[in-house]
Amino acid sequence: MRENTLLTSDDSESDRTSRRNLLGAAAVAGSGLLAGCLDGSSSETEEQNTSSQTADENRVLIVFFSRTENTQAVAEIIQQEVGGELFEVLPAEPYPVDYDTLVSQVDEENEAGYTPPLKCNVENIGTYDTVFFGAPTWDMQLPPPMKTFLSEHDLSGKTVVPFNTNGGYGVGSSFQTVADRSPNADVLESFSTRGGLERDGIYLAIKDERREEVHTGVTDWLQNLQI
Repeated sequence: MRENTLLTSDDSESDRTSRRNLLGAAAVAGSGLLAGCLDGSSSETEEQNTSSQTADENRVLIVFFSRTENTQAVAEIIQQEVGGELFEVLPAEPYPVDYDTLVSQVDEENEAGYTPPLKCNVENIGTYDTVFFGAPTWDMQLPPPMKTFLSEHDLSGKTVVPFNTNGGYGVGSSFQTVADRSPNADVLESFSTRGGLERDGIYLAIKDERREEVHTGVTDWLQNLQI
């Protein structure tokens, strides 16, 4: 990854392992996760936006990929504001924990145009009207698993709302890739904010006061979109 701009999901390797194990256990227990990817947790707003919605109500899906929990933090803020369901994109084969090994692997995947298989997909994607789509910047691009998601899910006719976290280098070609791979969707104005910088040992940055700042930015963005 030429710019070494990857973000991570957790503050330590043990935390990452613990979180993945928890996802797997929850899936087995039937606790509202779909194959470990669909997060059944709900905010107060979401409790009013459940499967009992009438046909004329907008159904919202918030898709995110997050090696650190920075992109996840933005996804959770969006859910607090608009409701909907969270869906975490997980590759079938987890990426290496070691940063340098990860950088090399993602470089190779991008150069080869490889899109890794996912742990699970959204089987009922057709039931959603609005899809928020969030990821960190990897190699100045959209992470390969998110490219896989776009190739395996038909977003035609939907409102697609991209969002991004990055280590200070910007979004690269991420938002353009979302637009290019969703040609029959209505792609709205995107949101981007600075998260962590794994290369420098900065992991979850969107927390405490910084999370409140990002929350304000997300709220203003959503208001401008009238969502």
